[in-house]
Amino acid sequence: MPPVLRFDNVCKQYPGGHVALQDVSFSVDAGEMLFVTGHSGAGKSTLLRLIHLSERPNRGAVLFGERNLLKVRGSRVAMHRREVGVVYQDHRLLADRSVHDNVALPLVLRGMRRGEAGRRVRPVLERLGLGARGNALPGALSAGEQQRVGIARAVVAEPRLLVADEPTGNLDPTLAAEIMALFASLPEQGTSVLVASHDLGLVKRMRKRVLVLDHGQLADDIAPEDLADE
Repeated sequence: MPPVLRFDNVCKQYPGGHVALQDVSFSVDAGEMLFVTGHSGAGKSTLLRLIHLSERPNRGAVLFGERNLLKVRGSRVAMHRREVGVVYQDHRLLADRSVHDNVALPLVLRGMRRGEAGRRVRPVLERLGLGARGNALPGALSAGEQQRVGIARAVVAEPRLLVADEPTGNLDPTLAAEIMALFASLPEQGTSVLVASHDLGLVKRMRKRVLVLDHGQLADDIAPEDLADE
């Protein structure tokens, strides 16, 4: 079985000459959770945008399964994004929609009937401890609950890969650990997870594989057992 995701010598340079990624190569296996870390501006967010097709590389290949993302154009972009769940630091919830409707949105947008979408949403909300909050508006939720709604929305369509960009940046340490524990449970259900974070202490405590970016280059690929020895 091919990896869920593979970067082969990927380079990304923005207009003006800024090199965000330079010759980056790595792969993510099915059912794997790993982190990408590095200083501000190291290239973490660019890497995630390439996976979601919000950006395109200048050189190299990004492979999703056997699909070369350089060849994904037009309507096929939306089809690809259905297989990649995204969790943002700022949640990006619709303030005038209930928790249930926010989570159901990806399913409704792809044409699923509301009744069927509801049957998919309810168990996800229960699993994330939000079963009693389905009718609440986002403004009535705590920061941790809002982040869990964002995770629910990202996983309700059962993506092959979930990517998260600094998902705990606005949370206190207890909530951050709670959110990371939720991410760690997802590979058991078949979703690979890639988390970008600059919180080295939290990353080390998770004891997962870590990719370290430094000025756009992959400086290290650390196995969990090596982290455990530090």
